[in-house]
Amino acid sequence: MIVAALRQDLIPQVQHLMELGAPYVRVRTGSDYWLYARLFSSSCPVGLVGDQVAGAVIAFRSQDDPSDVYVQDVVTHPDHRGRGVARKLLTAVRNRATEWGCAQLYLTSEPENTAAHAAWTSMGFVNLDGDILVDEVSVTRDFKGPGKDRAVYALNLG
Repeated sequence: MIVAALRQDLIPQVQHLMELGAPYVRVRTGSDYWLYARLFSSSCPVGLVGDQVAGAVIAFRSQDDPSDVYVQDVVTHPDHRGRGVARKLLTAVRNRATEWGCAQLYLTSEPENTAAHAAWTSMGFVNLDGDILVDEVSVTRDFKGPGKDRAVYALNLG
């Protein structure tokens, strides 16, 4: 697998991939992915197997705190799961964040997404203390707005 920056010609494949991530990942509009490819490509890697997108990560450096990088979406195509695709893509984001001098990567997931919880903790992310415990996962109420509780994870880069 080759890790490359998100390009505009890959947007249709990335959108299809994000659809496969439902119910935990929400596909965005083509214009959103166009902006990601145009303005944030260095923190939005894709995994290519041949000319097919096997996985993608959408991540952004915080403008409010440039020492943080927030990972919005992580999706691996079902045909490529269990092969380390997400780990390789998140390593690419981590390397970019380290080059920028960032201190932490953050990401969130729904409390019931046990596969995500296992993946994040296996990669060294720490489940941050929240307001409540759901099946042994700490959850912050309303993290992404009213009624949108999320488990919040951080990876210290220092």
